[in-house]
Amino acid sequence: MDGQAYTGFAELYDEFMDNVPYEEWCGYLVSLLRHYGCKDGLLLDLGCGTGTLTELLDSAGYNMIGVDVSEDMLSVAMDKRAESGKDILYLLQDMREFELYGTVAGVVSICDSMNYLTDPEDLITVFKLVNNYLDPGGYFIFDLNTRYKYEQVMGSCTIAEDRGNAAFIWENEFDPETSLNYYSLALFMEDEDGRYIRFDEEHVQRAYFIEEICSAAEAAGMKFIAAYDAFTMEPPKADSERIYIVLREQGKR
Repeated sequence: MDGQAYTGFAELYDEFMDNVPYEEWCGYLVSLLRHYGCKDGLLLDLGCGTGTLTELLDSAGYNMIGVDVSEDMLSVAMDKRAESGKDILYLLQDMREFELYGTVAGVVSICDSMNYLTDPEDLITVFKLVNNYLDPGGYFIFDLNTRYKYEQVMGSCTIAEDRGNAAFIWENEFDPETSLNYYSLALFMEDEDGRYIRFDEEHVQRAYFIEEICSAAEAAGMKFIAAYDAFTMEPPKADSERIYIVLREQGKR
């Protein structure tokens, strides 16, 4: 994970992610938050990207803070904030070192952000920071791409898509021995003269077993509460492609 990730992609991220039903994802996330008693208050969106979900959570009644390591992604998020007029605080920070001015009612992290923590020690570090900045008994809810998705759905494949004024080629490779998923992005953006500019990016994500998440949570002093097959209240299945994890703050009174 570094601040250069999504440097070329930031301008086109929302266009290429238009297949993600953010309103439905937000609805599910809000239902989980409310199920665990977090109905309003200050909420941190960790790895907020271009702020689409952050804006939706604000509309759902939460006071939002967004943290992301990519300056370019946050620039897009702040453009959205200027257009919507919402009072969202955006912070350019690495989630492994983030700092807040006080505690928050809840923390969320959606769309694979935790998968980018490829070192289990970094996962523990983030959990410790989240635990520190949560209100007593507050909840951390995040999603993960599963090993099944990386290994059986994405695997070793190449995906190409042409949007007219932009296109990308995605080359994917999963290493089952290290649980690391590598993908290379070649992005092509049309400039004002009708020529295409190419950007190349390398991304690495890690597949985590639920047992590893439980162990990291325990090491960080957090309480593992539940794991769900995405967009349900059912436990993960062998072929779940995305799961949601719920952790609870411990240590404060």
